[in-house]
Amino acid sequence: MTTQTPAPDCRIYGIKNCDTMKKAFAWLTTQGIAYEFIDYKKAGVAAAHLPEWNQRVGWQALLNTRGLMWRKLSEEQRADVDETKALALMAEFPSLIKRPVLELKGAVHLGFDAERYTALFK
Repeated sequence: MTTQTPAPDCRIYGIKNCDTMKKAFAWLTTQGIAYEFIDYKKAGVAAAHLPEWNQRVGWQALLNTRGLMWRKLSEEQRADVDETKALALMAEFPSLIKRPVLELKGAVHLGFDAERYTALFK
C-alpha cells in the first residue's frame, strides 16, 4: 500500500490490520505525506531488518511485550529473554515487533504518537 508517490526516505513497517498502524496511515495521509508501507510479516522482511533496527533502537524497545502475541508465547519462550533470544523470537514471530517501525531520513522511530510524528515531519 502506498499513498501518493513513495518518498525514498519514508518507509513504515508493520502489519496492515493493526489498529496502531491504521492510525499512523490515517495521520500520514491526512498530512499529505508520501510513504512506502512494508508488511514485515512477509517472508524475510522482519529478519532482514532486525539487526539494523536492534543496533539503532535496541531489542528492548523493539520487543512488544504488551501485545497478544507475547501473551500467546509459552512461559518458557518468555523466560530469560536476552538480546539473542529476543531477536530470534521477533524473527520467528514478527507480530512481536513494536509497530509501526518508521524509517525516516536514516533514523528509526517506533510506535505512533501524533505529536511526535508532527515534530518528526516538520
